[in-house]
This record gives sequence, structure tokens and C-alpha cells, in this order.
Amino acid sequence: MKTKNLLLGSALGAVLMCGGIVLAQGPGVDIDPHRHPDLAEAQHHIQQAYQKIDEAQRANRDELGGHAQKAKEMLDGANRELKAAAEFADHRR
Repeated sequence: MKTKNLLLGSALGAVLMCGGIVLAQGPGVDIDPHRHPDLAEAQHHIQQAYQKIDEAQRANRDELGGHAQKAKEMLDGANRELKAAAEFADHRR
């Protein structure tokens, strides 16, 4: 039973760690700048803002009352909406 719990715990830990790495990367830049230059530029600015928040969190040892993390989550949402806007425009052409 102990071996089973150990293996299950290790597997769960590995999954959580991989998920944390993916989340730590932040928003990607995946809008075609040739097709949607304004949306691509906005997406680039979101990525820059996300990186600056990361820097602020490191400088303040993550003692920002959860507000910086919430801002990063909102930037992720804005990034998804920009991607959806670009995809919507692509389908209408």
C-alpha cells in the first residue's frame, strides 16, 4: 500500500510541476502579424506586461497580495480574446 501511495504521489507531483511550468510561461505570441498587425502588436504588449509583472513578483518576493497574479490571469484572458478575434476575422474572409 505504501508503494502504491508513493507512486501515486510522485505521479501527481510530476503533473502539477509540468502544469506550473506551462502556466509560468505566460501568454504566447501566435497571431500572424501580416494578417492582423494591430492584434499581433497588442498581443506582443500583453506578453511584455506579463513579463514585467513576473519581474515585479520576483523583486517583491511574491508579496503583492495576490493582485499581480490576478493581473497575469487577466492578461492571459485578454490574450485568448485577441486570438479569438483574429480567428473570427480569418473565418469571415
